[in-house]
Amino acid sequence: MCGIAGFLCSPTGGEPEPMGSVVQAMTDRLRHRGPDDEGTWLDPEAGIALGHRRLSIVDLSPAGHQPMTSADGRFVITFNGEIYNFREMCVELEACGVRFRGHSDTEVMLESFARYGVAATLQRLIGMFSMALWDRRERTLTLVRDRLGIKPLYWRYDGGLFIFGSELKALRAHPGWAPEIDRGAVAAFLRHNHVPAPHSIYRGVQKLEPGCMLTLAWRKEPQIVRYWDARAVGRSALPLALPENELIEQFEALLTDAVGRRMIADVPVGAFLSGGVDSSTIAALMKAANAGPVKTFTIGFDIPGFDEAVHAKAVAQHLGTEHTELTCSAQEALDIVPRLPEWYDEPFADSSQIPTYLISALTRRHVTVALSGDGGDELFGGYNRHLLTQRYWRALSRLPQPIRTVLSRALMAVKPEQWSSIAGLLPRRLRPTQVGDKLHKLASVLPMNDFGALYNRLVSHCEPDELLMTGMPEPKGLPWDASLGRDFPDPLNRMRYLDLATYLPDDILTKVDRASMAVGLEARVPLLDHRVVEFAWRLQPNVLIRNASTKWILRQILYKHVPRDIVERPKMGFGVPLAAWLRGPLRDWAESLLDEKRLKDGAILNPRAIRALWQEHLMGRRNGAHLLWNVLMLEAWREHVAHLSTQSAAGGRINERLVTSTFAY
Repeated sequence: MCGIAGFLCSPTGGEPEPMGSVVQAMTDRLRHRGPDDEGTWLDPEAGIALGHRRLSIVDLSPAGHQPMTSADGRFVITFNGEIYNFREMCVELEACGVRFRGHSDTEVMLESFARYGVAATLQRLIGMFSMALWDRRERTLTLVRDRLGIKPLYWRYDGGLFIFGSELKALRAHPGWAPEIDRGAVAAFLRHNHVPAPHSIYRGVQKLEPGCMLTLAWRKEPQIVRYWDARAVGRSALPLALPENELIEQFEALLTDAVGRRMIADVPVGAFLSGGVDSSTIAALMKAANAGPVKTFTIGFDIPGFDEAVHAKAVAQHLGTEHTELTCSAQEALDIVPRLPEWYDEPFADSSQIPTYLISALTRRHVTVALSGDGGDELFGGYNRHLLTQRYWRALSRLPQPIRTVLSRALMAVKPEQWSSIAGLLPRRLRPTQVGDKLHKLASVLPMNDFGALYNRLVSHCEPDELLMTGMPEPKGLPWDASLGRDFPDPLNRMRYLDLATYLPDDILTKVDRASMAVGLEARVPLLDHRVVEFAWRLQPNVLIRNASTKWILRQILYKHVPRDIVERPKMGFGVPLAAWLRGPLRDWAESLLDEKRLKDGAILNPRAIRALWQEHLMGRRNGAHLLWNVLMLEAWREHVAHLSTQSAAGGRINERLVTSTFAY
C-alpha cells in the first residue's frame, strides 16, 4: 500500500526545477501512507512529474522502488495497491521471454502493460489499486482505480494543469491550485455523511469512480471509460441453478482462494475480528488455509452496549488464533477526535471512524497487513434496512396515497422534541428511543410512490435544507435514477446495488482506507475480490435472506468452522456513544465549533437551526447526535483547512515560475 501523486503541465524547457520541488512537496504530504521509501520521476520536456510513497509489502528490496519504468523504457508507473494474481502473470510473462529485476507485483503488472496493453491487462488483474501510468512514446497519462473503489484517487484539470493524488492533501500542496469549497457538495455531505463520488468537497476536483480509467492525451480533454461496471454486472448476472450444497461448496472454494491470495506478503499478516459473521468467516478461512498461527485483533470499550470484544474473544478461542484485545476508555477514543479532519481530508461523518482508527493503530503494532470483513453486508443483504425497507414498502402500498399524505402532515405538525415528550409519558420499558426523529422520518416517506425514493430517504441522515443557511442544489450524476427499477426489479437487488455503488466506496472503504493508512497499515478485503462480487450477483434472494436471517449463504460457510451459538446474535454497528459524549466530555469542543458567530462567519450553515438542535440535544429533549456530528465534522474540517492556509501564507508560495507556466499548457 502506498501514496501516489503527480501532475502534467506545460513543458518547462528541460529544467527539472521547480517541478521536482513541487512533486516532492505533494508526496511528502502522503508520508503516512508510505513510511518505508519515497521516489519521484520527472520529464520536464513533457511536463510530467510522478511521485510515490511506499509501504513495503511485497519485494522489500530496492527492486520494488517506485516510480518504476518498464524494461523497454516506454511506461512509467506510480502505483498504490496490491495485485493478488501477479505470480501466475509472472510465470506467463517469463515463458514469453520477459526477465524481471525483482519480484514485486508492480513490475509484473507494468511488464504486462508493455506486452499486452493497458485495457487487456486490467481485465486480468485481481486486486485493489489506484495508479498513474505515463506513456513516454504517446505522451499520454492514464489513471486507473480498482473495480470496487477500495483505493482512492482524486484529480483536477482546468485546461492548463492536471494534478492527481491519493488524498486531497497532496493536491493542496501544488501551488497552481487555489481550493474553493463546492457548496453543493456540502449539501450532499450533510445528507450522506460523506461527499459522494465523483464529487469532492472542492469545486473542480473529482474522485475517479470505481472501475474507471481516465486517459489524458497531449493537449486534449480527459477521457473516462469504465472497464468494469457494477451495474452491468448485476443487471446481466444469470442466476446459478445449483443444489444448495453445491452452491455453498462453490462459494466456499472461491472465498477460500480470495482469502489465501490476500495472505501473500513479505511482512506479518493478521485480521480484524469483531466476532460478527463477516470478520469471523475471514478469520476462520485464514486459519483453515494457514499451517502457522493466525493473529487477530479486537478493540473493546468499557461502555455497555458498545463492546463486541467478548464475542470476538469467543470466536478467537474456538479458532485458536493468537488474539490481541485492547479495551479503550472513552478518553482514549476522544483524544483522536481533533485529528479526524487531518486524516480524512474532506468532511466525513461516519462516527465509526473512531473505533476503526483505534483497531488499526492496535493492529499496526503487531503486523503490517490486516484482512477485513468489509463488503459482506452490501453483497449478501446484511443490513437491517435490507429486511425492513421491504416490509415498510409493503405496508405503505396498502394505504391509499391521500391517506398517507394526510397522516404525513399530521406527524410533521408536531416537532420531534414534542413527540419525545409525549413518549416520555409511557413506562420506561415501553418508551421508544428517538421517537420524534423517527416519526418525522416516517412522515417524510409516507407520501412516496417509488421504492427507490423510499430507500434513498431512509438511508439519508437529513434533508440538507434543515441545516443550511440557504438551499443549495446537490450535485447531479448520482446513481439514484428511475431506471434502476428496470435494471433491478427485485427490491433487494436494487438496495444491494445502491449500497455497492455508493455507500461502500464512499463511506465504508473511505473510512477503512484513511484510518489504516494513518498508521501505515494495509487493509485487505477478501469479500470484495471482484470474482466474489460477480458470484454474489448470481445468487437468488432466498440464498441471501432466509427466514429473516441475513447473509444466509455466508453463515453456512461460517457454521462449518464456528459453532452457531457463538456468532448468532443481533447485529451491532461498530459504533460509539455519540449522544452521551456530546453531552459530556466532548461538550466544550462541540460548543466552540457550534458558536453562533463562527457559524455565521462560515456563511454555509443555518446558525439558528443548529443552535436549536444543539440545545435540544443538551437538554435531552432530542437525540441530535448524528446530525450534530455531521455539522461538527464539517466545522472541524473547515478549521483544519483554515489552519493549513495560514501556515501556507506564513511560509509563502513556492515555485511561482511553475504556477505561471502551468496555465500555458
